[in-house]
Amino acid sequence: MVAEAPTVKLSNGKEMPVVGLGTYARSADPGQYSEAVESAIEIGYRNIDTASSYNNEEEVGEGINKIIKKGVVTREQLFVTTKLWNDRHRQSDVVPALKESLAKLNLSYVDLYLIHWPFSVNDKGEEASIDYIDTWKGMEEAVKLGLTKSIGVSNFNEEQLDRVLTESMVKPVVNQVEINPTLTQHKLVDYCIRNSIIPIAYTPLGLISEARPEFKGLDDIKTDPKLGEVADKHGKTRAQVALRYLIQRDIPVIPKSFTKSRIQQNLDIFDFQLNDSEMAIVDGYNIDHRCVPATKFAHFKNYPF
Repeated sequence: MVAEAPTVKLSNGKEMPVVGLGTYARSADPGQYSEAVESAIEIGYRNIDTASSYNNEEEVGEGINKIIKKGVVTREQLFVTTKLWNDRHRQSDVVPALKESLAKLNLSYVDLYLIHWPFSVNDKGEEASIDYIDTWKGMEEAVKLGLTKSIGVSNFNEEQLDRVLTESMVKPVVNQVEINPTLTQHKLVDYCIRNSIIPIAYTPLGLISEARPEFKGLDDIKTDPKLGEVADKHGKTRAQVALRYLIQRDIPVIPKSFTKSRIQQNLDIFDFQLNDSEMAIVDGYNIDHRCVPATKFAHFKNYPF
């Protein structure tokens, strides 16, 4: 077991661990999600991230409830996030959608509920014309009902965040977006921090961990000796250096893994510090490359990229 991650204070005063377990996967064997969640919590994770569109809330909830029954943690010691999918953006649909997620998770509340994307779709997957401000009103209702402690957004750009901040009663506490050494997102991160919105990095390893053929030739970061030297100096892996780089930029991370040793490594990033020149080396890998461009939605009005 490694030490639990430190926490960051959200704008509403709640505390969130700065490292979480991401659970998105293109495919997984039965039981893999539940096992990963159990392993992570046993290792020291207290932050678990899922979404209705991952189709794994039952298994994630199973892992959480098993570990609580074992007495390893209490529910109050965990920070659980799930997300609203694009086909439930109507204001009146938000609370029922969250109740469905809670039933699958077998939990009475989540700690954080996010609008997964700023655009909406109908039941055929075609663009719907629901304004995300209407969706946000449904999110605020979910807080009032005690179904979630905090609300936020995911994949929103600065202009979209501006509208939510201007027209909301309850402010978004986070914006979960892709941030990693090959997509550094400095402008958006600075905007979020200036406005007391915590930027959370999904796909935080970027091209270090992505092995898809379409990314071939972009992934020099995997072999560049400069990053290898930084990792060797600290007795860490390239992935641990990448995660540490984000943490030092005040960006919480939610790396995904099903491998127990990797889950442990991803949390074992608090016993070293990158100096300014090492931070600059990692920052220098930026090529503004998105591993998750969501291009099938690119023609939608509220597509954020």
